[in-house]
Amino acid sequence: MDRRALLAGSVCLLAAPLAAESQVSGRVPRVGFLGYVRTSSTLAFEQGLKDLGWEDGRNIVLEWRWTEGDSARDPTLAAELVRLNVDVIVAPTEARVNAVRQATHTIPIVFCLVGDPVAVGYAASLRRPGGMITGLSSQWYELTGKRLEILKETTLQVGPVAVLTNPPG
Repeated sequence: MDRRALLAGSVCLLAAPLAAESQVSGRVPRVGFLGYVRTSSTLAFEQGLKDLGWEDGRNIVLEWRWTEGDSARDPTLAAELVRLNVDVIVAPTEARVNAVRQATHTIPIVFCLVGDPVAVGYAASLRRPGGMITGLSSQWYELTGKRLEILKETTLQVGPVAVLTNPPG
């Protein structure tokens, strides 16, 4: 299972109790998604949901909101998702999580990859996160030094190493 399917699964696990409720009430779970722009990752997210039996318009409603490259739109779009009364909001990056976090304290938030959710205040600890925010932690920064150490140990000669990364947001 790749990480996109795992993320889709985590959203579905959060929505599973809602699905049971919807069988009784006829209510279809609504998932909000606050993203930068539509990418292959969001298509993979949607496909991961389908693979798990969740299909937009059939047994789940996906509410997509895109900032279209303008992060200043985050708060407005987050508030819009809250007004739509979605059951869970997927906010892939720290910037999106922060906007949603300002808009609601009652709707669960799922992030895709955050380096250290404890350090940024999304979780009390990795073992017992608490709160309304969950997701996948890459622990990228913490593991980088160890990865370079292993590279040096397993390779006869290592020259200069460069690391390319996207800034948070």
